[in-house]
This record gives sequence, C-alpha cells and structure tokens, in this order.
Amino acid sequence: QVQLVESGGGLVQPGGSLRLSCAVSGFSLDYYVIGWFRQAPGKEREGVSCISSRDNNTYYADSLKGRFTVSSNNAKSTVYLEMNSLKPEDTAVYYCAARLLDLQTMITSVQTVCVASQFGSWGQGTQVTVSS
Repeated sequence: QVQLVESGGGLVQPGGSLRLSCAVSGFSLDYYVIGWFRQAPGKEREGVSCISSRDNNTYYADSLKGRFTVSSNNAKSTVYLEMNSLKPEDTAVYYCAARLLDLQTMITSVQTVCVASQFGSWGQGTQVTVSS
C-alpha cells in the first residue's frame, strides 16, 4: 500500500527557512518520481518541484529556483524540500505525491510530468504559513 506522510510545516517569518519531509512506505524511491505541490486558498494546486532519485533528475518551478532544494534519502525512504528566503506568497498547504518512474520520463526529464494530474498517490499535506 502506497503511503506518503508530510511533516515539517509551520509558521515562519518572512526570510526564514523550513524543511519539509515526505516519508513514504509501500514502495521504493528508486522506481518512483516524487513531486512537491502546493495549494493556496482560492488557487489551483501548483507544481513546486519533482525528483527522480534513480538518476538524480530534478525540476523546480521557475519562480522558486534558487530558494527551494529537493533531495532524497532512499535509505530512509524520505524526500525533503528545503525552503529558504520564504515569502508571504509561499503560504500554502504543501503536498508530496508519487508516480511510477517510466522510461519516457527517464529519457526526457521529470519536468514533463511535474503537474498534479500526473500523480496518483498523495499525502495529506502540511500547512506552511509565512507571516510576521
């Protein structure tokens, strides 16, 4: 049974940092793409970052490059999202999600699948609030 559990959210001041964790069970990170998505009130769910740890293939939304870093510890079955220089507009519920790593994605890039509709297994989300 595929399960994903996010943790690490909370309240942080602008300019601060948080590290989100996505602990997975029921599958190996070697064979899956993990995506981080976020959804702010009244807005659509948007892709933040995706990673395929098998080939260290990563993608970031353009607006987040340089501030967010995704990484994977396969031995711990955990994927992390390090978020720095946080802004009020980063406030949202953050979700991690999983999809099988297929050959097409390995040939191209995880960028091609880093949209919410491409992922079938989701965690429950963790709230991140950036406010002074």
